[in-house]
Amino acid sequence: MFPKIFDLTGKVALVTGGSRGLGKAMARAYAEAGADIMICSRDEAELKAAAAEIARDLKARVEYRVTDMTDRAAVDQLAKTTLERLGRVDVLVNNAGSNVPQPIDEVRDEDWDRIVELNLTSCMRLTRALVPQMKERKWGRVIHISSVLGLGGKEARNAYCGTKSALLGLARASAIDLGPYNITVNCISPGPFLTDLPGKILTAEQKRQFVSRTAVGRWGEPDEIAGTALLLGTDAGSYITGTVILIDGGVLARVL
Repeated sequence: MFPKIFDLTGKVALVTGGSRGLGKAMARAYAEAGADIMICSRDEAELKAAAAEIARDLKARVEYRVTDMTDRAAVDQLAKTTLERLGRVDVLVNNAGSNVPQPIDEVRDEDWDRIVELNLTSCMRLTRALVPQMKERKWGRVIHISSVLGLGGKEARNAYCGTKSALLGLARASAIDLGPYNITVNCISPGPFLTDLPGKILTAEQKRQFVSRTAVGRWGEPDEIAGTALLLGTDAGSYITGTVILIDGGVLARVL
């Protein structure tokens, strides 16, 4: 029973920001489950290497496309190209995102607009473009990658917290729209995973503080998101929709 409900043979998964970190780990998990894969990012060399790594020792077809997710035309073209190359998209993971830490009284309009476009608007646009063909087949999985900071707050993370919280609302509303078509929409909210983004913007002391907030006393490894991604992206999660699964090592379990 269990292997079958996690099987994605014959299906296609599109993972944005799939060339590194959590995105690459999820793409590999879907490929291992039998899906063909499309990944995107802005770096072609990185994409090429990631595609080879994701496909290694598997029969899965792994395609990639260079895409700037803040460019609306490019987002629309990503959907079109994926359908042309792979014929369908069954699992959409809106993973691409970024963060520009700024206190609320220092937020720059251009930074705010870029983060909103990347973290929120691109997710809506890609979902909007791809759900019609999911509706035709009456099967689909949409997963937005939110954050523990979509459920809690942190100083100087105004745009990031705002957009990651908004994804929770987007998922709830879309789940109601798409439920009659056997399409589920959910969020995964990762906590402290030491991927490239926090690695670049956090000081050594901030990294230590993040670890101290967890119950398990460590950063998460990218592969530790794979199980939840498979649950929500397969028939195993067919009755889970409009909700969020937190993978934070116990950060929000701690009050003080």
